[in-house]
Amino acid sequence: MAGAPRIEHLVTSGTFSLDGGTWDVDNNVWIVGDDDEVVVIDAAHDSDAVLEAVGDRRLSAVVCTHAHDDHVRAAPDVALATGARVLLHPDDQVLWKTVHPNRRPDGPLADGDELVVAGIGLRVLHTPGHAPGAVF
Repeated sequence: MAGAPRIEHLVTSGTFSLDGGTWDVDNNVWIVGDDDEVVVIDAAHDSDAVLEAVGDRRLSAVVCTHAHDDHVRAAPDVALATGARVLLHPDDQVLWKTVHPNRRPDGPLADGDELVVAGIGLRVLHTPGHAPGAVF
């Protein structure tokens, strides 16, 4: 049995760089799903920590709420290790390319999209402001 859907919280640490400055930051990584299947929201900083938290569950997507370097740094490594797709709103492509110039996200996120994991739907809301392609 897969168990009840749940939200798990992981904190990873690293740096955030923008406009010539760099700061030490902690970031929230959210893992939504059940005992069998999950999505990761914001694979920040440390792919090993994210992969350990996912464990042997199937990772269906790495969802990027926006493409500031601290939020997407580990996304490609997590996707490569699991076969998951990296999803990002197209308005954040410019930011993404500053961190990952030789790799594109695997698919877009758009306002109103629904991601289904462990039998529950997660609705994408485009919330530009913090970044042009920010989603919630």
